[in-house]
Amino acid sequence: MDNKNVVDISSSTQVVKLYNKKGRGKRIACLVFSILFLLGGSGLLYYYSVLNSMHYVDISENPDKSTKQDSTLPSVDPLTGDGTQLSLTDGELLQDSKVLNVMLFGEDNRQEDDHGRTDTMIMLTIDNHHKKIKLTSFQRDSYVYIPGHGYDKINASYTLGGAKLSIKTIESNFGIKIDRYAVVDFESFTKIIDTLGGIDLELTADEIEYINYQMYKNGQVESRNTITDPPGMVHLDGMEALWYARNRGLQIGEDDNEIGIKGDDWDRTARQRKLLTKMFNDMKSADITKIVSIVSSVGPMITTNLKKDEITALVSHATTYLQYEIEQYYIPEEGLWEYDDNTPVGSAIIITDLSAQRFAFAKYIYEDLIPGGTTPATDNETTSPYQGVEY
Repeated sequence: MDNKNVVDISSSTQVVKLYNKKGRGKRIACLVFSILFLLGGSGLLYYYSVLNSMHYVDISENPDKSTKQDSTLPSVDPLTGDGTQLSLTDGELLQDSKVLNVMLFGEDNRQEDDHGRTDTMIMLTIDNHHKKIKLTSFQRDSYVYIPGHGYDKINASYTLGGAKLSIKTIESNFGIKIDRYAVVDFESFTKIIDTLGGIDLELTADEIEYINYQMYKNGQVESRNTITDPPGMVHLDGMEALWYARNRGLQIGEDDNEIGIKGDDWDRTARQRKLLTKMFNDMKSADITKIVSIVSSVGPMITTNLKKDEITALVSHATTYLQYEIEQYYIPEEGLWEYDDNTPVGSAIIITDLSAQRFAFAKYIYEDLIPGGTTPATDNETTSPYQGVEY
C-alpha cells in the first residue's frame, strides 16, 4: 500500500508547545495546600490512599502494562494555564495550556487480548477559554492511516497498540494534541454506574427492548422483560446502562438475533455522549466533599496516565468545570464522509476531505483561537488521504 500521501504529524514530531511552565510549581504547591484545607484530616488521608490505589500507566513505552508514572510528561492544569493564540502550522499538533484533551476508551477485553478492543473512543475537552466541556466521538469504522500499520479502521489502532497507538493515530490524522487518556473496561463501567446509584435516561421503546433482549440473550437475567417501565425516563443500573451505551441496533439472524431493531454506530456514539452528558449534569449540584467521595469510589476502576497532582487539580476545580456548558461533536462530520464497501477491511467510512475535517475539528475545539481560512496543504498532502492508494 502506497503511503506517500500521508503526512505524519504524530506526537513524535514537533509539537506546538503553547504552555508556559514559569510559575507552574508554585501554582501546584498552592493548589495542594488548598486541597489540604478543603479536605482536612482523615478525609485527606483516605483521598490520597485512593490516589495510590489507582491504575497509573506510562504512555511513553508500554501504556497498557506498566504501572510507572511518566515523569517526562509536563503537568497539565488547564484552569491555571497561561493560554496562547493557536495557529494551524504544517507538521505540528495544536495545543493550548487552557484546553485539556483527554481520550476516553471503553475497552472490551473479554477475549483477554493484549490490548482488547474498543468501540468507545471519545475525546473529553475542558475548554477554559470558552467555559465549555466538549465531547467528540470518533466513528469506529473510519478508514484512517495507522502509523506503522497502514490504512485500517480507526478502532483497529487500539487492538494493535492500545491507548498509545490510538492516540498517535488520532493525532496523526486530525492534528490535535491529546494530553492524557483514561480506560474503563465493561466490568468497571457497570461498577461505576452502580457506585453512582444508577442513572436516569430518556429511553424509547426500541431502546428498552434492546437492553432487555441483550441481557436475556447473554444470560445476565432470567426474564426477557427486566425493564418494565414504559418509554420515557427510566432508571438504569450498571449492566442496563452498559447495554444502552453499546446499542447500535440489531439485525435478525446476525449473531443468532431473534429480533431486529433499527440503529447504527452513529446512534451508538450519540447514546454514549448522551450518557456522559447526563452524568455531568447529575453532578452539577455536588459540592467538593461529594466529588471527592465519588472520585475515591470510582478512581480505582479507571486506568489512566493522569498524574496524581493532576487528578487533585481536576478535583479541586470540579465545581467550576461542572457548571460549564456541554457540547457534542463527532468525526467525521456530515458532508465529509461516505461509505465504501470495497476497502481491504470491508465496508468502511471514508473521509472525503481530510483537510476540511481537520480544520472543522480545530475550530470546534479551539473556536476563535483558530484563524479563519482552510488548513494549509503541503506538497505531499492531498485533500483526500486515499488518493494514490490501491485497494
